[in-house]
Formats: sequence, C-alpha cells, structure tokens
Amino acid sequence: MQEDKPGTEEKVISQTRQVIEEPPMYRVLLHNDDYTTMDFVVELLMNVFQKTFEEATHIMLRVHRAGKGVCGVYTYEVAETKIETVHQLATERGFPLKSSMEKV
Repeated sequence: MQEDKPGTEEKVISQTRQVIEEPPMYRVLLHNDDYTTMDFVVELLMNVFQKTFEEATHIMLRVHRAGKGVCGVYTYEVAETKIETVHQLATERGFPLKSSMEKV
C-alpha cells in the first residue's frame, strides 16, 4: 500500500475517450405478390412485428398498392431474424411472401 507523501501530486498522463457508435439500422420490407392473402399479411404483421390491427392493415394496404411496405426498423441481427420468421411462416402456410431489408 502506498502512503501519501506531502508534495507528491499524481497526474493523469493520458485520457481514454470512449466513443460509442449506434449500430446501423435496417428497414424490414414486405413485397407484394398475387397469392398471399391480405388476412395472412395482417396476421403476420401483428404477430411478428407487434403491430396493432389498424397499423397492420395500413401497412398491408401500402404493400398491396405500392408493391412494398416498411414493417419496422431494427438492428441487422433483429431485422435478419424477422425476415427469416416471415419466410418460414409464409412457407408453412403455402404463400410465396417475400421480405427484405435495406439500410436506413
């Protein structure tokens, strides 16, 4: 253990600066097709993306009319997992629904 000595002063020689960057974010998109039912898309948006019925209906209509719609914005890993879940559920129900992500 070091004793305090009068006249001794401790100085910090270098300072460490921590810069924490936010992770890049990605939009998860649903793409329109001629086979997937609107009811399934609404159900999917409510269950996978935790949207209310009204939000899910609004997004579904945007997908239907514009060809694609944003379901949410997430980090890369979360967006990737959501896309895999969409594809798995659509395949299980026999729909060709596609989902993708784009960097914000």
